[in-house]
This record gives sequence, C-alpha cells and structure tokens, in this order.
Amino acid sequence: MERNAVLQHTVRFVKDTLSGAEGGHDWWHIFRVWQLAIQIARSEPADLFIVGLGSLLHDIADPKFNGGDETVGPRKAREFLASLGVEEEVIAHVEKIVANISFKGVSHTQAFRSTELAVVQDADRLDAMGAIGIARAFNYGGYKGRELFNPHIMPVVHRTKEEYINSTSPTVNHFYEKLLLLKDMMNTQTGRSMAEHRHKYMEQFLVEFQEEWQGNV
Repeated sequence: MERNAVLQHTVRFVKDTLSGAEGGHDWWHIFRVWQLAIQIARSEPADLFIVGLGSLLHDIADPKFNGGDETVGPRKAREFLASLGVEEEVIAHVEKIVANISFKGVSHTQAFRSTELAVVQDADRLDAMGAIGIARAFNYGGYKGRELFNPHIMPVVHRTKEEYINSTSPTVNHFYEKLLLLKDMMNTQTGRSMAEHRHKYMEQFLVEFQEEWQGNV
C-alpha cells in the first residue's frame, strides 16, 4: 500500500479506536502531537513516514486506560500496520516508539533510542506543557476524581516508574512531579526552543494559582 494511503488508514483507525476517550488522551491529542512531530522532524534527519505513524499510534492503548499493561499499545500498533502490509522494518520501529515514548519517572532509563522516537517524544511532551498541558492536567485530574490542590500534600519527585504510575496526588502537584521537568528532557533543538515558551506559561499560571488560592488577588 502506498505510504499516504497507509497514513490515511491510520488516521481513521486511531479516530475510531479513541472515540469517546478521556479528553486529554483523545484523537485531538493525537492530532496535535502528529502536527508537532512533523514540524519538529523538518529540522531533523528523520524518516517522516515513521514519525507520522509513530505519532499517530503512540497512544493507541495508553497503559493508564489498560490496567497498566504496557504491551497492549505496541501490540495493537504492530497488528494494525501488519494488516496493511507495511514492511517489517517500519513496523518494528513504530512498535518501539510506542513502547518507549511515555514518561516513567525521572530515573527511568529508556531502552530504545532513534531520531524518530526523539521527535515524537518531544511532540508528546510539548502537548503536556503550556496552556494545552494545563487543560489536559486538570481534565485528567477531574476524570480520576483528584483534588485540584492540597497545601498539606507536598509534591514528590518519583524515582521509579511504579512510584509515578501509582501516584494519586492533587493535580497541581503533577506540575512539579512531571510537567515542569519536561523542558530539560527535550531531545531536539526545535523541541527545546518550543518548550521554553510553554514552560514559562505554566510557571506564570502556578504563580497566579497560588495568589488566588491564598486570596491575594
């Protein structure tokens, strides 16, 4: 199958699969990451076909919504691409992108690296930052029934994947436990440049949040 046709089939598959998904991890999240990834890839020696497929399929079965099972997403990506007759080399690469893209704590060692993963990972991290990142964080917090903020619960830097995944802390803590850490975890120069603005926006939001929480403004 011609590559543009594969991408079009992938878009339809992802839209159908994520119909009714939580708002921070729905088709529109995928779409934003896809567009960001293509933008970043233009400044990198990356395979745009693999970047496109990796970004479209990166959250096809997020472990958070699949009982913590990290094998579902890579398996679904492989099965779908194989059904389209995509070459094995591409399938294997996309499968590894899906398996390795997620944030799993500051001390997690990533098992696989490639330019294409670096690009898609930066795009996914950018979508967790800035105004969109703020909206997504509170949407997911509401979905999980978490407190907005609790001054008696301090943020924790999670040292293991298990600590991060099992955290039930208030949504504002998530900024300190993950979102504000992403700027320094970007892989590409383009990603780093884009992250600067979004990082500053989140910092400004948190200052305003605390001022309002304390009734100062």
